[in-house]
Amino acid sequence: MQTNTPSRSSIRLTRRGRLALAALGAVVAGTAVAVPLLIMGGDDEPRPRALVVPQGWRASQVYDAIDKTLDLPAGTTKKSLAKADLKLPNEAQGNPEGYLFPATYPLREKATPQELLSRMVDTANKKFNGAPIAAGAQRNAMNVYQAVTVASIVQAEATGKADMGKVARVIFNRLERGMPLQMDSTVDYALGRSAPSATAADPEVDSPYNSYRRMGLPPTPIDNPGEDAVRAAISPTPGDWLYFVTVKPGDTRFTAEVAEHQRNVAESDELRKKAAEPSAK
Repeated sequence: MQTNTPSRSSIRLTRRGRLALAALGAVVAGTAVAVPLLIMGGDDEPRPRALVVPQGWRASQVYDAIDKTLDLPAGTTKKSLAKADLKLPNEAQGNPEGYLFPATYPLREKATPQELLSRMVDTANKKFNGAPIAAGAQRNAMNVYQAVTVASIVQAEATGKADMGKVARVIFNRLERGMPLQMDSTVDYALGRSAPSATAADPEVDSPYNSYRRMGLPPTPIDNPGEDAVRAAISPTPGDWLYFVTVKPGDTRFTAEVAEHQRNVAESDELRKKAAEPSAK
């Protein structure tokens, strides 16, 4: 081990900014337990009129929301995948993760899980398969599915739209240098965690989604990204950054230097410890 390079167990090289935000009590989009976001009818129309799928929801959250919205037994929507006939790219191998596009979906009379899933995937295909996205993916030596995978990590890691292009650049810089991505969001996905809660043992999780142990992109997207994240994935902000951490809300720091990143992480950890301490009476 080189003495000027920290071990994986001593520092998260690309720590999720959300860890600091959650510890400081900020509300973070996309980390809540899946509950249907509904647009209800009036007093004479109690039936939900639409289902809202937020940016960054995972497929599992979408399935649960559809079940609740349509008043179906838990697990019904997931079981319906086999007969949904979704128009997914070949690389997806039948897994719609990344292609359940975040949007508001009106609920038609006698709506079914298959119909809702198909509309989400059709919407994603219209968004992703147009010339701008396809050309942008090609410009970055990717296919569209890989671009959506990058976008899903950007969606999970960035604390806001302003940082998305920089997070995307960190991903590309690491891929180009043959470095593991080391993104906590991919480990959270492997472990099925709906909220970030990284532990020292996470880098050793045996999963193709563990970007600490596995090189390259994960095998599928890790959530369903919105348009801002997709745009960031095809047009990353220019820069040489390899590391980032959110020190406090609104203060995400990007750097190409390990030593500087270590200092930023130390400051972030100190703030999180102070936030966790009982307030003085």
